[in-house]
Amino acid sequence: MKDKTLRLLENLLSDSSFINWVKKKNKNDSSFWNLWIKNNPDKVDTVYTAKAIIEGIPFAKNKEVSKEAIAKELQEVLGKINTSKKKKGAIYKLAPRVKNIMSAAAVGLVFVVVGAFFFNTSNKVVHRTGYGEVINLKLPDGSTVVLNGNSELTYDKSNPRNVSLEGEAYFKVKPKLTTHAKFWVNTNDLRVEVFGTKFNVNTRDKKTGVLLDEGSVRLKLKNGVSEKMVPGEYVTYSEEKEEVVHERVEEAASFTIWREGTYIFKDVALKDVMKHMEHVYGIPSEFADASIEGIMLSGGIPNENLSICLTAIQKSIGIKIVQKDNTLYVSKIN
Repeated sequence: MKDKTLRLLENLLSDSSFINWVKKKNKNDSSFWNLWIKNNPDKVDTVYTAKAIIEGIPFAKNKEVSKEAIAKELQEVLGKINTSKKKKGAIYKLAPRVKNIMSAAAVGLVFVVVGAFFFNTSNKVVHRTGYGEVINLKLPDGSTVVLNGNSELTYDKSNPRNVSLEGEAYFKVKPKLTTHAKFWVNTNDLRVEVFGTKFNVNTRDKKTGVLLDEGSVRLKLKNGVSEKMVPGEYVTYSEEKEEVVHERVEEAASFTIWREGTYIFKDVALKDVMKHMEHVYGIPSEFADASIEGIMLSGGIPNENLSICLTAIQKSIGIKIVQKDNTLYVSKIN
């Protein structure tokens, strides 16, 4: 992100007059910003990115939050942003259904000069991301993988449908209709057996979680137990603790959905939200008051830039987050 664009975005997020415009609280402020936007058309992307962050993405109570509903909410909030021109070397290849979601982030939020590290020792291929880095991969068999920050995907050139994962990734596995060849994802806790489907795998916190979006998969746990999943189910397993949780992602369950450029939280405790930040950006958190650790967060937050991500969290639940000496200090607003 260009320094001027980042400064403008941060200034808008802290400007009380601009916040009044977003929330339609003051006619004078509304008139001022409507005129300002008209006279500064080159800043409109940044303006609506800030507006989307301040508004957040609300979820209706007492109603199941489906993938379709989430996509619709995101599009309604972020759909006004025009997709910026792709820069040479950009790491994202956006699917049609997420273009509206990512368009808000296109105003420089994507790090342009990033990518995977490729190590070709013998036949082994390694794709690795740094903190805060996200890459979009296409495997030799046609399957695609979005690899989240601080993650690693490895496979042998002779068998690219048998991969190992540390960290987090979203898979879209291409089915082999002629040979019915399986696709395998291996972690420290389990093995995911796939024919062709869409699913997320997360190996953080000494356990593996699998969220199934489409198709069906079978998990072969390290303890020998087999778990079959259907769309909308979430399974976590820790070999160390020998704990299995198998549940549906619905109204009764809290959950986090990670996609290209956005975290979507539904009733997730602030302590767990900050743990996500630590995994992706490598910066731990400390809470000044234990009473705020349990504040529940629901909504969508852009995640390609730590400063903007933290600003969105602060705005959404009214807390203060200060970064000092490579630690994020979380406290109440005095």
